[in-house]
This record gives sequence, structure tokens and C-alpha cells, in this order.
Amino acid sequence: MSDPMIYTITETDHIAYRRFSGDGPGIIFLPGHGSDMEGSKALFLEDWAQTQGQAFLRFDYRGHGQSSGSMDTTNISDWTEDVITIIDKLSEGPQILVGSSLGGWLMLNAALARPERIVGLIGIAAAPDFTEDLIWAGLNADQRGHMQSSGKIALPKPYSHEPVVYPFHLIEDGRSHLRLRGKLKIDKPIRLLHGMQDDEVPWKTATRIANYATSDDVRIHLIKNAGHRFSEPEQLAVLGQVTATLVAEIRASGD
Repeated sequence: MSDPMIYTITETDHIAYRRFSGDGPGIIFLPGHGSDMEGSKALFLEDWAQTQGQAFLRFDYRGHGQSSGSMDTTNISDWTEDVITIIDKLSEGPQILVGSSLGGWLMLNAALARPERIVGLIGIAAAPDFTEDLIWAGLNADQRGHMQSSGKIALPKPYSHEPVVYPFHLIEDGRSHLRLRGKLKIDKPIRLLHGMQDDEVPWKTATRIANYATSDDVRIHLIKNAGHRFSEPEQLAVLGQVTATLVAEIRASGD
């Protein structure tokens, strides 16, 4: 495969991306924490978009994949800035954001920051506030003290033999982006896909997003036997169907 395109932020910072032209609304895929733009969901959506002649863009946050930086030193603020940069500098016209896990948090941040550009959201096991509600809330007093004193903590991760190291600054920074504490002023169509066997992000997170969002057009798709990855063929087929339907509805509405 050819090298990705590069958007230069500064002399030391850059974002790697792949972009394909086509009809609007465009679709931008936001990967999960520790994942990248070469994952199965991103590639599935890219194939779907190209088949439909739909504009599509996938990219790596800083600290991920082929972009610059390290996960140890980047955080929710940095990754939110990356999404907004992609919207502002590398896309045109109305966009649908498709966010997986962490990407489901960042898509909410971006929709709040660029309401005039975002016309729809699709969350796949969306994980807003996971730093506070899933990591910090899951630690006991000793673990919290260790994380604060050492600046990090290693926690086991499903699907991997290696633990994930979370820096304490990720927890601190996440607190300035918590979205499920009050009204979520997003009035665009929101579609939330979640597996009921998700061991990382509880499926009830989808209902919390729906309850806090001000939009009346929110639909939740629960898949009984799906896990967090949501990458089996039948699960990807659901993603394709939901995306196709949302695109058609947005076009029909004239947005």
C-alpha cells in the first residue's frame, strides 16, 4: 500500500491520513484509543464509501499509527484538536463523523465545536468520559495513589496479552471534556451501535448519550452477541446499513 498523505501541523507534529473524493455528505472515521486508520471498521467504511461514490477520510491521531507523537504525551485535548484540524483543513462541506470507542467521545467534542459542519454522528461502542467513568472510577485508593505519584498505571486489556499504560495526565485532561454530566447540546441525527457483550464500554453508555443529547433524532442499535470490537462481518453489515440510511436521510433533508 502507498504511503499515507501527511498534514503538517508544526515542524515536529503531523497527521497521517487517507482521503477519497466523492459525493457529500463526507464521512470521516475516528478510530479508538490505541487503534489507527488501518482497522477493519475504517477499511470497511472506506470500501463502502468508494462503492457508493461517497467522500471519505480516515486518519491517525497524534500518538497513534503513522502520525507523530506518543500516546504517553498526548491526550483528549490533543486528539480533539486533531479531529477539528481534519474537519477544517482536509474536508469540505457537511460531514458525518463515525467514531469508534474513543472516537465516539471525540466526535461529540467536534460536533460541539463545529456544529455548522457536522450533520450526523455514528458511534460504535462510543466511550465518552471513559477516563473518569471507566478508568479512574475502577481504581481503588492504592491504585489511585500509585497513579498520581508515578504518573501512570498499567491495566489489563481484553484481546491483548500486553497491559495498557494510562498516564495520569490523561485522567486530568479528560475532566475538561466530560460530556455525560448534563445537557449535550447536539441537535443532529445520532446513531449509536453497541454490542451487549462489550467488556470494555458498557452498552448502557449508549442510552446515557441518548438521554443527555438534545437531539430528538437518536437511535440505538444493540447487537446481543457483539463485543467491543464490533468487527465481525454481520456487525460491519449493520454499520454499512446504518451509514447508508443516515446518508440518504441527510440528503433527503437537504442538509
